[in-house]
Amino acid sequence: MGILSWIIFGLIAGALAKWIMPGDDPGGVIVTIVIGVVGAVVGGYIGSLIGWGEVDGFNIKSFATAIGGALVLLFAYRKIKG
Repeated sequence: MGILSWIIFGLIAGALAKWIMPGDDPGGVIVTIVIGVVGAVVGGYIGSLIGWGEVDGFNIKSFATAIGGALVLLFAYRKIKG
């Protein structure tokens, strides 16, 4: 996937992660985008390590992996920022 696809994918994943796990975050929309994009990358990396295969396109498995990675990063971000 190209960088624009990852940004759009990450924006959607970050927004859904914030919707699934609502709360007061010290960041705004930009932080949500960053968490989504990085979460998509981290989720894809972890998914490939545990044998789920590569994140290779806009499909349900890739989308779920990106949302899962964004949720993990959002949780970690909240714990670090207090």
